[in-house]
Amino acid sequence: MNSEDRSDNDPGDSRSWIDKISDIFSSTPRTREEVNALLEMARENKLLGSDEFNIIEGAMEVSELQVSDVMVPRSQMVMVSGEHTPEEFLSDVIKSGHSRFPVFGETQTDILGILHAKDLLPIIIDTSNKAFELSNYLRPVHKVPETKRLNKMLKSFRETRNHMAIVIDEYGNVSGLITIEDVLEEIVGEIEDEFDVEQDAPIKQIGDGDYIIKAHLTIEDFNEHFEATLDDSDFDTIAGIVTHQFGHIPQRNETVELNGFTFKVLQADNRRMHLLRLFTPQLA
Repeated sequence: MNSEDRSDNDPGDSRSWIDKISDIFSSTPRTREEVNALLEMARENKLLGSDEFNIIEGAMEVSELQVSDVMVPRSQMVMVSGEHTPEEFLSDVIKSGHSRFPVFGETQTDILGILHAKDLLPIIIDTSNKAFELSNYLRPVHKVPETKRLNKMLKSFRETRNHMAIVIDEYGNVSGLITIEDVLEEIVGEIEDEFDVEQDAPIKQIGDGDYIIKAHLTIEDFNEHFEATLDDSDFDTIAGIVTHQFGHIPQRNETVELNGFTFKVLQADNRRMHLLRLFTPQLA
C-alpha cells in the first residue's frame, strides 16, 4: 500500500501535517490568520495541548487590547479616604477581599497613594495608642493612560514591580484601576484566589446565608440546592439568567436581586462572569 492509500488516521501519514507546518514556516507568516492556522494545526495533531494553545492565543490577543478593555471602572473601585482612621475603613477592607487600595484625598480623583492590606497588620495589634498617620503607609501611585496596550502594561508592571496602576483618561482624570492579575487573566484565564470555589465544588458556603458560587452553575442545580424556583426555561446557567437580569455584561462588584436572592459579581471579564457572591433571602 502506497502513501496515497493511507487513511488520515494512519500514524504513517504524519508527514502530511508536518509538511503543512513546514510550508507555513518556509515563509514568515504575514497575517495573524496564518499564525492561528499554524497553532490550530499543531493543537489538532497533539503538538500543543488545549491549555498551551489558549495561553498562546491569549498572549497574542493582549497586544490588541487596551487598559480600558479590562480595567475596573472608578465607580467600582474600593478606595480608602486619607482622612479616615483604620477603625473607620477596616471593615470595608476586610469585606472587599482585596490586598491593595487606592487612598484618595479631598476628592476621589485625588489619589494620594496605594495602601497594602498587609501594612495594616502591625496597626491592628499595636496597643500603644500612638497617633496614626496613614501617609506613612502609602506606596507610590503608578498612573497609566486608558489607551495603553495590555502587552505594554504587563511589561510596565514587571519593570516597576507594581501590581496595581491607576488609569487616567485623556484629561488626566481617574477613570479606573488595573492590576497585574487583570492582565494575566487575559492570557492564562481565570486565576483562583481565596474567594474561589474548589474545582469540584461550584457552591461554597462562607457564612450564614452567604455563599460563593461559580457562574456556570446550572439553574437546575441551584434550585435543588437552595430550594429555589428560578426559571430555567430560557437559560441553563446562573450566568445566563443573572446577565439577563442585569441587562448587560456585568462587571466586578455589581449587584442584582432575583427572586429574593442577591448576586454580587466577584470575578468577570469583558465577555462573561466567572464567580458570584450569593446572599440568600433572610429567613422569617
